[in-house]
Amino acid sequence: MPIKVVGLTGGIGSGKSAAADRFAELGVPVIDTDAIAHELTGPCGAAMPALEAEFGAGAVRADGALDRGWMRERVFADAGSRQRLESVLHPLIRRQSEARVAAARGPYCVLVVPLLFETGHYLPMLARTLLVDCEESVQLERVMRRNGMDEKAVRAIMAAQCSRAQRRERADDIICNNDSLAALRLQVDAKHDYYLASLADRS
Repeated sequence: MPIKVVGLTGGIGSGKSAAADRFAELGVPVIDTDAIAHELTGPCGAAMPALEAEFGAGAVRADGALDRGWMRERVFADAGSRQRLESVLHPLIRRQSEARVAAARGPYCVLVVPLLFETGHYLPMLARTLLVDCEESVQLERVMRRNGMDEKAVRAIMAAQCSRAQRRERADDIICNNDSLAALRLQVDAKHDYYLASLADRS
């Protein structure tokens, strides 16, 4: 029987990575689409020949990896460049994600997709969607502290994502991450118990 898949998502700074780390500690297979993207665009990554062909040698660092700063400037300034980048990366990420889900073992696995609701590409393969949610003021403070970005830059990223209300409306399950890491981990533990009970025997 195919493994059941829980799609884990949340806005920037919401705590997706911390939640995913806790699921992994509990023995749940975790597939992270951002990690896959970094592998594909790392030194001699599988996406690099196509990206160099699409954007030219300026997109490639000396070590063969994607020059992320170079690319970031272009995709933020030009929607066409972003679409070209996505047309190369997204099919490769999707294939890798599907292969890793198929290879996963256990009652269920977690697929981490930051823009889960924005793109909709992964929704058909999910049994449940789990949102890590927090107040927007908490998002701002976390990302500004973590990434050294100013408020305007963080708000621009947030504006390009679904609103908090839209994510909450669409998610099957929600974890609130306004407080401590310990509180987040307890909520992940509770969701893990729930998924074990509800997904293990579902046909």
